[in-house]
Amino acid sequence: MVKNVSAALAPSELTSISGAVLVLIQFDVCEELRLDLLQQAINARTVRQPRMKHSVPAYVRYQRPPVLEPLEPLLLESGERLEGEIKYYDYGVVSVIFQLAFAGDWESLEQLASRWVWDFDFAARVEPIVRQKLERAAAAMVNPYARWLSEDYLIFHVRTEAGGPSAAELMRRRGVEIAQVVRGDRLPLSEGECAEVLQSRISYYQSDVAVIGWNAAFLYDSDAGAEAAIQLLEYANSQLLEFRHYDELLSEILDGVYHLLERRKGALPRWRMARSATRLHTVLLEIGELTERADNAIKFLSDMFAARLYRLAAAKVGVPDYKDLVAQKLKTADDLYHYMIEQFNQARGFFLETIVVLILLIELFYLFRGRAF
Repeated sequence: MVKNVSAALAPSELTSISGAVLVLIQFDVCEELRLDLLQQAINARTVRQPRMKHSVPAYVRYQRPPVLEPLEPLLLESGERLEGEIKYYDYGVVSVIFQLAFAGDWESLEQLASRWVWDFDFAARVEPIVRQKLERAAAAMVNPYARWLSEDYLIFHVRTEAGGPSAAELMRRRGVEIAQVVRGDRLPLSEGECAEVLQSRISYYQSDVAVIGWNAAFLYDSDAGAEAAIQLLEYANSQLLEFRHYDELLSEILDGVYHLLERRKGALPRWRMARSATRLHTVLLEIGELTERADNAIKFLSDMFAARLYRLAAAKVGVPDYKDLVAQKLKTADDLYHYMIEQFNQARGFFLETIVVLILLIELFYLFRGRAF
């Protein structure tokens, strides 16, 4: 998806590897995207289900497949020309993928990785493009966000290597270079750090391997074999984005509840907590529904390798960590909801007891007043 960089590298004998470098940039733009309305507004098609490495009765399946639209090429200041596409997910995430065809040596790939991982802000370049696209489809956006969270991720896909080594041979010979590419470091990593990076790898055949990092991944596979891995990495990053959003939203909600409880001390303010508690419970139900939809947007049916690959990718980018944070904050918010209801019930009980006492006092007043006369 970018200009072939081999011409800028050196003589043809240095071309020991070939493949592509993919740049994944994602934005959380709204609560929900109405894909039916979106397709009416833009020139988009539905993404087909990813092909697995082997034949199975059922495989990885989207609950609601995203829709895809081609993008104009992105030309970088360094001269690379990136071909791209944009995907729209129903749970409010927009995913942009740019690709650069690559042919060169390992040193050139290491230099490209370090430059793109640390020195180039792809999200800043791509966000205006996405905003312009969505202006045409505003009706398809449910509860659009003013501020977008973003995630970016690099995928280094090596299709061929000189001599056609197996995955195990490639890892033995080029493990240091692969670890350096995944981390985006300019200098070779220590033996311990290389081992840390390379332990997050997975293979299905002897001819393929995927090494997953927190901000980049390395794939050694054919185009067809790498397709599913790329889509699963994209999905894992979109989930990370969603759970980051829910984490921030719940933090704001909890801050608001704590502030409310500080201000509303005493019996009378507690009496008015029922409405606030109802609003809190409504928000919790909505967040629970949204997190469930994002968590179940893709199903693994009869393909355990795809499920293992997804779990590895999700763990490396941090999905379980944010998911746990969201679950903890949902529990805290639920506890606060029950506390607020309890405070309201106490205030209501105090009010009713006060009314009963007043009624008794009035009856006693009239009783003794009548006796006096």
